[in-house]
Amino acid sequence: MPGLRRRRRAGRTLARWIASLALAGAAASPPPAGAQLSAGPAPDLVLVGGRIFTADSMRPWAEALAVRGERIVAVGTRASVLALAGPRTRRFELDGRVVIPGFNDAHVHLGAPLPGVAFRTGDGPVPDPSLATVLDSLGVLVRRMPPGTWLRTAIDATMLDDPRARRAAIDSVAPDHPVWLAANTGHGVIVNTAGLRALGIRDDAPDPAGGFNEREGAPYPGRGHGRLTGLLHEYAAWDAARTLRSAQPDSVLAAAFRRYSDQALRTGITSIQDMADALDPATTLRVLHLARLPVRVRIVAMPGTAGAGRRADEWRVALRDTAWGRAARALPPTGGRVAATKWILDGTGIERLALLRAPYADRPTWAGAMNFPPDTLRALLVEALAAGEQPILHAIGDGAIALVLSTMEHLAPDSTWRRLRPRLEHAEWLTPDLRDRARRLGVVVVENPTHFTDGPGLMHARFGEARARDYQPFRSLREARIPLAIGSDGPMDPFLNLHFAVTHPDNPGEALSIEEAVLAYTRTSAFAEHAEGEKGTLAPGMLADLAVLSRDIFRVPVDSLPGTESVLTLVGGRVEYDAGLLAERASTGGRVERASRRR
Repeated sequence: MPGLRRRRRAGRTLARWIASLALAGAAASPPPAGAQLSAGPAPDLVLVGGRIFTADSMRPWAEALAVRGERIVAVGTRASVLALAGPRTRRFELDGRVVIPGFNDAHVHLGAPLPGVAFRTGDGPVPDPSLATVLDSLGVLVRRMPPGTWLRTAIDATMLDDPRARRAAIDSVAPDHPVWLAANTGHGVIVNTAGLRALGIRDDAPDPAGGFNEREGAPYPGRGHGRLTGLLHEYAAWDAARTLRSAQPDSVLAAAFRRYSDQALRTGITSIQDMADALDPATTLRVLHLARLPVRVRIVAMPGTAGAGRRADEWRVALRDTAWGRAARALPPTGGRVAATKWILDGTGIERLALLRAPYADRPTWAGAMNFPPDTLRALLVEALAAGEQPILHAIGDGAIALVLSTMEHLAPDSTWRRLRPRLEHAEWLTPDLRDRARRLGVVVVENPTHFTDGPGLMHARFGEARARDYQPFRSLREARIPLAIGSDGPMDPFLNLHFAVTHPDNPGEALSIEEAVLAYTRTSAFAEHAEGEKGTLAPGMLADLAVLSRDIFRVPVDSLPGTESVLTLVGGRVEYDAGLLAERASTGGRVERASRRR
């Protein structure tokens, strides 16, 4: 997604507060890490002389670790780990560098481009152009691009709220070029007549389940009854985008997947949890097989919808097909064994589609809406229980969250839900009165720090000053003992996300410490996919997924977090990204080679 975000979205010792996080729902930690080597040959690789943040509550920091095959076999002091090395062990001197568990991005939309030509309307990180600005840019592009070329850019609240910024205005400057104007939040897209025609959407098209095509005669946001205005919302927009992306050649899509994976490895990301809405299931599996990505990819099924209802079984059928076996063999295993399906229940506060329990401050007769009626919410939760799947639910407004919790409480006992670890994605209005219920049900919350940039002006306008204080809870969720994981859902840059996690521009009192934020991005993200027994901590027996960083993120000023990178990324003990240091300086003899420090 373009812009800064897709959804616009110490008195205690370190060991004691990491242990307190475990009480928030994480499984018990492995035994205390030491330098004992399990039976077998000497390690393949040792990293020594560093500051290793293990995320292990029993031993948060170490000086060295050893890797054999795909797993860590020892963590301890420099001397104890070096003593395990054999004549063929590769030895790497960290020279004080920081090592962390590989980041696990718990909420991504694996990159697949839309066709056509993208254009920018300004230099800001979160585009919010006016209608006049967009029309000026389109007027220039239509003279340069052949008719039929898709023209696309990012928009935000200014155009969504402007009733003139619809199909007719775009047609006036671009009658022969399909136009795609997508909201930064990922909720809402405006297309012109040529775009509707290219998508096969007629004026009499029925609204798909979970979404709507705005029609003339309704105030925004609303459905209306006249001609289509060109604004597609929720599942209407996502189904259209999926159709456009899936029509592109597999080779183009696989190249995009590889670029995404390469970027992940350069920033120390070793696992991603893909909210698989970009492509249809069959195309997704073909492209994953073709791309053969080195990062661990958990597929979170995101079924589409149609006028007749939810296509609830499309991913379940695809995952039983031989294509899934081919795709799975082309990827490193995720470490988890529980399937997951995601549904989007409401919108966001930006377009006023998050369902609140009280009206919006700037729209006193409107409190948002659910994408699906209560009986459909009940049905999709029943489906998760029957299949033993983890339900993953986008729910932002406190009205949507309260309805989810009530439905869960009526369907099954707390213990059943705790085994499945239901997830709330974003949960920006998980208000204090709902948190104890969420904790008892075993809810895991995945937050997205780059969404913490709405700004006080917009927050106060939408919600009022008093309610804005409860917006986007972060630290208070951890204090309520609710497992808190981090996903990007926007720029796939963990250090930018860490920056916003420890500053929280929208609500500074909710900021985390850097150690807490790294835990949420590693250990709890693994817990969020039922994989904490395999990854997320650096301890003997765990997968050797780790990153050596260019900066000490635990000591540098907060403003220096962005721009950090990984200089060495291992996935299952394999060097999948090396900035040149290991290749140039590692040895297979008794010498220990040094890496120059880079800050």
